[in-house]
Amino acid sequence: MNSRGKAAVRLTEKLLRTMPLPGPGGGKEERGRVLIIGGSSQVPGAALLAANAALRAGAGKLQVATARDVATTLAVATPEALVMGLAVDRRGEITRGSAVLDRALKACDAVLLGSGMRPSATATALVRRAVRYAQGTVVLDAGALSPELRAAADKPYILTPHTGEMATLAGAEKSAVEREPQSFARDFARHTRSVLVLKGATTFIAAPDGALWVYRSQCPGLGTSGSGDVLAGIIAGLAARGADARQAALWGVLLHGAAGRQVARSIGSLGFLAREIAGGVPGLLDRLA
Repeated sequence: MNSRGKAAVRLTEKLLRTMPLPGPGGGKEERGRVLIIGGSSQVPGAALLAANAALRAGAGKLQVATARDVATTLAVATPEALVMGLAVDRRGEITRGSAVLDRALKACDAVLLGSGMRPSATATALVRRAVRYAQGTVVLDAGALSPELRAAADKPYILTPHTGEMATLAGAEKSAVEREPQSFARDFARHTRSVLVLKGATTFIAAPDGALWVYRSQCPGLGTSGSGDVLAGIIAGLAARGADARQAALWGVLLHGAAGRQVARSIGSLGFLAREIAGGVPGLLDRLA
């Protein structure tokens, strides 16, 4: 990787105020419909974390598609959502979509795929089917990330890999990504025609045109199981409200970091839970709007 470009711009609250989000007025239809496709029989909580975060970010309506054997439990845990069950394999991983899911994809304003899913051939096939039907912004996380996917020039995806996933996507060593995160983020954003969020203690957000932002969370507690699912859900919720891909990614990263710092101040810098992060997002949105 040897991508070069302008230095990364620091992501701050002041910067975000120059790109305001769609207003909070109107009913749930005006704030958009978000669809979460993810989870598995063994990791149903990933979809739950992302779903709750999407609502905390202000999405108006929520749908979740997850492993069939945990769908009822997830529906009880998330009474705000319409929940669909999808077929699974012997490992409990989602294997395919359905006609009902296709209709939901056509009607949603944003879709998040992959949280709680393992990378596999069946996952890639599901993602290919989903992006074909999706009309809104597509957010790809965890098991949905693939180097084979490339967005339409006028409709970028949002990709949210951590350093290890970025290395796999780029066919590189993790240590190489850690040495040159900016180059990897820029190059892969261009390659996939997507907005790429390379997650870490220092997060880089790259756009297809080479623009690059950097955010340092200064919150070690965010490095915890499920935190990435919350980030992906916040981004998807903002996209459902009408934010464009780069706007949703930038706001999502800063809101996630700021919410983490709020939890750290009340509980401690380490040991808080991913499920506790999204609760601070509504107040932050009020303050930053």
